[in-house]
Amino acid sequence: MTADAASTPVELTDAQRAELVEKHLPIVGYITSEFIGRLPSHVSRDDLTSAGLMALFQASRGYDPTTGVPFARYANTRIRGAILDDLRGADWASRGVRSRARKLNATEDQLTAQLGRTPTPVELAAALGVSVRELTETRDESQRAMVLSMQGFTADGGSIDDHLPTHTPGPEAELLHRERLGYLRSAIAALPERLRIVVEGYFIAERPMAELAEELGVTESRISQMRAEALALLRDGMNTHLSPEMVQPVTGSAPAVKRKEAYYAAVGTQSDFKARLALSAFGAFAAPAPVAARTA
Repeated sequence: MTADAASTPVELTDAQRAELVEKHLPIVGYITSEFIGRLPSHVSRDDLTSAGLMALFQASRGYDPTTGVPFARYANTRIRGAILDDLRGADWASRGVRSRARKLNATEDQLTAQLGRTPTPVELAAALGVSVRELTETRDESQRAMVLSMQGFTADGGSIDDHLPTHTPGPEAELLHRERLGYLRSAIAALPERLRIVVEGYFIAERPMAELAEELGVTESRISQMRAEALALLRDGMNTHLSPEMVQPVTGSAPAVKRKEAYYAAVGTQSDFKARLALSAFGAFAAPAPVAARTA
């Protein structure tokens, strides 16, 4: 293969792109929730979700698997960028307005420190190199931007803090979150050996599929299939214990059904509640050892 041929991007088929979009749909929800939790209540979740879904679709069309970059990481960047662009587009105040407002505030603070008093409009305008009229317009624009950002507050005499939602999770939410992470680690540990190697290598160590394929002695296409199989097992294995109503009835041959049911049971017996909380520090995942070392 020539250097030119090796650098030629790989075109995915429509079916492959559709599969990527379908498998990574949850990413849009996770990122949207992360953004919406830091934004005013008038910002529409549906609008952000729509922007994220469009970015996911576009990412599937522009993704080149030969780069070795996992699609999840590639799509994550595209989705975040699209949501930020959507937020900027919905902001009536231009970047210029906000830039001038920041410069005005910084200059006013500096002059106040130097003079030992609040500067007059004439002094402030001179320091900024603008006319008093332009200074007044900048202040007006800044005030309008501030009023918009506080949309939804009431005038019932309460402080602003009374109307700002808190995003710090309470003890119960923190425990639930940590238990879910603990279940996820248990579910990964209970996977069949080769599927576990794929999950740990691809999602945790972020190793290229080509490298995993070489170590396991299979094709990259097979690695993709194993990854999908592992994700389905992880989903159903966790839901069996966390959200049983979301688990579809196990179907297939009798041996296949028995293997799945044994896996679901193993997820629950891997650890108890206390151990799952201890396991929830996801950064504790170590990079997977080479296959040869595992099987030695």
